[in-house]
Amino acid sequence: MAGEDLGKVLDKANLDAILFLSLENIRYLCGFTGSEGVLLVTKQERYFLSDFRYAAQAQKELRGAIFNRYRQKIEGLAKLLKKLRIKRLGFEARAMNYEDFSLLHAKLPRLSLTPLVKEISRLRALKSPEEVGKIRQAVQIASAGFKSILPKLKSGNKEKSIAAMMEMQIIRRGGQRSAFPTIVASGPRAALPHGLASEKVLQKGEMVVIDFGACWDGYHSDETKTIILGEPTKRLRKIYELVHQAQEKAIKIIRPGVSLKKIDQAARETIARAGYGKFFGHGTGHGLGLAVHEEPRISPRATGVAEEGMVFTVEPGIYIPGWGGVRLEDLILVTSTGWEKLTFLPKEIEENIIF
Repeated sequence: MAGEDLGKVLDKANLDAILFLSLENIRYLCGFTGSEGVLLVTKQERYFLSDFRYAAQAQKELRGAIFNRYRQKIEGLAKLLKKLRIKRLGFEARAMNYEDFSLLHAKLPRLSLTPLVKEISRLRALKSPEEVGKIRQAVQIASAGFKSILPKLKSGNKEKSIAAMMEMQIIRRGGQRSAFPTIVASGPRAALPHGLASEKVLQKGEMVVIDFGACWDGYHSDETKTIILGEPTKRLRKIYELVHQAQEKAIKIIRPGVSLKKIDQAARETIARAGYGKFFGHGTGHGLGLAVHEEPRISPRATGVAEEGMVFTVEPGIYIPGWGGVRLEDLILVTSTGWEKLTFLPKEIEENIIF
């Protein structure tokens, strides 16, 4: 859903205005990149509100929005709503906290407040060519960073040291920051899907799951590699190749019109048929852009279909407590005829064994 389609949401929900509070949606709709403010969208205008710290920045960055300065957020918002005679206000239900909701209701008790979730969830789901270009750049930065730390992936080094080097390389190569705290989980810790880097020392014969990404001009990348330190055991090789097969099957069916749930099923059923279904407990993928996790969701509960312009991860995994795990993650762009892989580091097992 493009920003201009918000008029349809206003009409369908019988609203006078929509209040946006998440910084990602605010940036998407009016260009503001700071860390404080709210955006009010009516049928006629868009109003961005923030405090004195961001007045100059807002005047420089705002695109198609009028700036209003406040001393206190809810007080300033209430004054504008009253001035505009807003009676029915929709708001981002996932972004407004209960305290702000209560304060706004107390100041304007006659204001009808309507929570919006599904109505605006697809706001950023389809990426423009410019957005895809920024994601590509984030991928380039993260990939170059990963290649530079490969010599450090050896027994004797700590997970935390690997993560710190990865994040430093992202900054050195022009990234704003890491997209998220880098995950480095080795040996039995690889069974933790979000196992943040620890003091554990890498050992020969272990698998090392590394989940990393860069942020460039507000847009993110996200990729996971599983590295094997030395000749893999038969069990490790079997599980790695099974995860790789599941990922490839899911990617190959992607095209406009294919059910998002079916993409998840392609990976999940491959793993389940091999007897490892209970060890794959998360969704197969998620959209990303201005946020690391956004629409669409690729999971057993997913609704909707793949559409041209969507960008999402495909990241099946197997996690066995006490043994370890394998996850492989790539970033996919849905094209008019199928798909394009935006990440490019190899996932074949032989390309990920380090002796």
